[in-house]
Amino acid sequence: MNRINKLFADSGDKRILSIYYTAGYPTLDSTLTIAETLEKSGADFLEIGFPYSDPVADGPVIQHSSEVALRNGMTLHVLFEQLSKLRDRVHIPVLLMGYVNPVLQYGIDRFCQSCKAVGVDGVIVPDLPMYEYEAQYRAIFEANGLSNIFLVTPQTSEERIRKIDGLSTSFIYLLSSSATTGKNLSVSEDTAAYFSRIQQMKLKNPVVVGFGISNRDTFLRATDYTDGAIVGSAFVRLLDEANYLEKVPAFIQQLKEVTDGH
Repeated sequence: MNRINKLFADSGDKRILSIYYTAGYPTLDSTLTIAETLEKSGADFLEIGFPYSDPVADGPVIQHSSEVALRNGMTLHVLFEQLSKLRDRVHIPVLLMGYVNPVLQYGIDRFCQSCKAVGVDGVIVPDLPMYEYEAQYRAIFEANGLSNIFLVTPQTSEERIRKIDGLSTSFIYLLSSSATTGKNLSVSEDTAAYFSRIQQMKLKNPVVVGFGISNRDTFLRATDYTDGAIVGSAFVRLLDEANYLEKVPAFIQQLKEVTDGH
């Protein structure tokens, strides 16, 4: 059982909180310090984004962080060097999130081996086609103990969701909408129906919601239907502020104040 599976197996009725941020932002060497601070502040697992020049699913906040990180000199090579000390300092599950182009340039085999070597638990690559993963890369991921996380949108058919559930080994990433990141979650009747439909499918994997979760209210509403939620753009905005590390505990606390129990 890897760290992700253990987290969900041990969670009971707790609402799981994941935080996303971009490696190399706001400074090249801030990646591990932010991870350590997030764990100490109460985040349940982390998604560290590796920057890419054309992040199609990201809104302006995360796009900006990627641009700055690339200017700072962040690459997959640099990131894996930094993460060589990851498991000396961070014990919660850590996933890498990014686009397939940098992974292909780095080399799929090498990428998965590097993830295993530094203690990364899973990968989210939104533009890696499911059939390609299944046919070409699944064995490599599994040989290195890596969970590949698939995304589901409001438009995803039940047949495809069932297929994703069968291929998944840790959790399914439920996009709250088909918009880019950073839009505020509005739990309208349509969104509630979508969340409820997924809930009623009784999938074997836990479900975690991302896109638009920015505060305690949206976190609680999303996790009424799911096992957890991911906060990205709202946290990346915090990293723009002076003395941002000192503000992380309060940021996490306001999200998690009443997260024990549904």
